Amino acid sequence: MVRPSRNVDTQLLRAGLELLPEVGTAGLSVRRVAERAGANLGMFHYHFKTRDAFVRALLAQLYDEMFADLELAAGDPAPFAALRGALGVLARFARAHRQLLRRLIADAMNGEPLAQEFLRATMPRHIRVVLGLVVAAQTAGLMKPVPPPLALGFIAGAVAAPILVGSALVERGLAPQEIAAAFDDAVLSDRAIDMRIDLVLAGLEQHPPKKLRRS
Repeated sequence: MVRPSRNVDTQLLRAGLELLPEVGTAGLSVRRVAERAGANLGMFHYHFKTRDAFVRALLAQLYDEMFADLELAAGDPAPFAALRGALGVLARFARAHRQLLRRLIADAMNGEPLAQEFLRATMPRHIRVVLGLVVAAQTAGLMKPVPPPLALGFIAGAVAAPILVGSALVERGLAPQEIAAAFDDAVLSDRAIDMRIDLVLAGLEQHPPKKLRRS
C-alpha cells in the first residue's frame, strides 16, 4: 500500500492560503484547493476529511504562528517595550495578510459561519494581550490614564487602519495617485510601521510634571 506523502497536507494548506483571499471562506471549494496544490481529492479527504475542517486548520495555523510571536514580544519586562513589540507583530501580520483579513471581515459581516467563528475565537485573544500591556503601562505610571478601550482605539486607528483600509483603497484605484505611488514606502514598510508605533506611544506616554522654575 502506498503511503500518502507527508508534504501533501502542507501543499494543500499553502494552496488554501493562496485562494482564500480571492474566494473567501464560502467560496473555497475542495476541488479548487486540490487543483491548486496538484493533489487529488482523495488526498484532501485523507488529510482533512471535510472542507470546514480544512478551513479551520488553515486559519488556526496562520493565527497560532502569529500569536506565538505576539506572546514572545509581550513578555518583555519593560511595559512600553512589550507594547511596542506586540504592536509590531500585529502590524506586520496585518501587512502580510491584509487581503485575507479584509476578506474574512467581509465574510463575517455577511454572515458566513466559518469567518464569524474564527473572528469570535481569535480577536479577543490578541485584544486582551494589547489591553493587558496598556494597563501595565498605566499602572507603572508610564501611560496617560485614559480608558483602556480608548487607548486601544487610538492604537488601532493609527497602526492597523492604514494597512487594512488604506491598502484596500489603493488596490481598488480609489486613492489619489500621489498617495498610491508612495503608499508602500510611506505606510507598509517596516520603517513606516515603526514610525507610527512610536508616534502612538509618544501620544500616550505620561510625562512627569514639569518643575516650576524658581525666580
